[in-house]
Amino acid sequence: MFNKIRSFLPLFLAFLVALCLYPRQASAHAYSASYTTIKMEEKKTEIIFTLDTLSIFELLPKIDANKNWMLEKSEIKKERHHLEELLTEGLILDVDNKEQTPVVKKMELVKKENKEFLSVDMTFPSVAPGETVVFNDGFYFNDTGTNYVNLISASYRGETSEAVLQGSERTWTMLVTEVQQEQGSGLGAGSAMQPDERGAAVQPAERSSTSSWFSFFKLGMLHILTGYDHLLFLFALLLRKQTFKQYAAIVTSFTLAHSITLSLAVLGVVTLPSRFVEAVIAFSICYVALENIFRKEIRHRWSITFMFGLIHGLGFASILKEMAIPKSHLAVALVNFNLGIEAVQLSIVLLLLPLLAYLFKLKSSRKIVTYGSYAIVAMGAIWLVERVFM
Repeated sequence: MFNKIRSFLPLFLAFLVALCLYPRQASAHAYSASYTTIKMEEKKTEIIFTLDTLSIFELLPKIDANKNWMLEKSEIKKERHHLEELLTEGLILDVDNKEQTPVVKKMELVKKENKEFLSVDMTFPSVAPGETVVFNDGFYFNDTGTNYVNLISASYRGETSEAVLQGSERTWTMLVTEVQQEQGSGLGAGSAMQPDERGAAVQPAERSSTSSWFSFFKLGMLHILTGYDHLLFLFALLLRKQTFKQYAAIVTSFTLAHSITLSLAVLGVVTLPSRFVEAVIAFSICYVALENIFRKEIRHRWSITFMFGLIHGLGFASILKEMAIPKSHLAVALVNFNLGIEAVQLSIVLLLLPLLAYLFKLKSSRKIVTYGSYAIVAMGAIWLVERVFM
């Protein structure tokens, strides 16, 4: 009986240490995402900006008067003036180098992937052909501790484009140009250009500091680098000594699995509650780490990796699902987002394998793997409890 209790003592101690070190909700979160929809219409330009409430608390601490870490309608109403100041200072729309003054029409709380966001509807003056539109996002610009991204979907007279603002690249530019129709020629069926009142064809030409494909590539890189649960799962898979062939099978199966469900989820083919997905991801960490501790021999780990990888893919998809990407643009965005994930994942694996090879040569390697796995179980268990019950 004593031996059984003693065998679980490291797990209990690891759980206590992880609980002490686990970041409280009040601390700055490492990953913050906002969504911006820009609709340039004939009579107005409408911008709908959506930001997670935790970011609101960080940017405007006094708004959470009762300190319950929940943004309430009464708090929005009371602090509406300060919220408008925050938004108008952080978000700037210029047309031909002239800053436009917004009118805040509506503020409301919305749910996205089991998280609460503040959605703000603002209107600006309309944009005319020949003008240059510049949208700048200054939130968290000087905060290197927060990986903030703004996912933009913009539309103008049937033309749509997407962009990702992150890091130091915070400006989205669109040049609205006029292309005179040639005499006797028309705008064929399916043309992206629409004639304006003067018979000219209006063609929006998007310009940004980086190409759209690279923006989604970097977004994928950032998403996996700040996805600590995904990284911990990957580390747990590799921590137990295996052959190179087994490692290759594990990495390949994980890549295939999450690529499949990432695509299906963003396309809307597969949908599961985000609370369930996040809970299973936490469970997968615990399961693999417990295998490292109690299984005498690890075989066919690629199969369990593939099954859990399907769920991890649904977790990867959460950020893209909320972005209104047209189907014609979706394939490119998906491929490059996934390539960004794979680039980081492969780099981590290539970095870890030599270190693990050295570890396995040590006499104490088995103890290191065991106690390391106890720590991983503890962290996974905290996430699991949090995602199921909180």
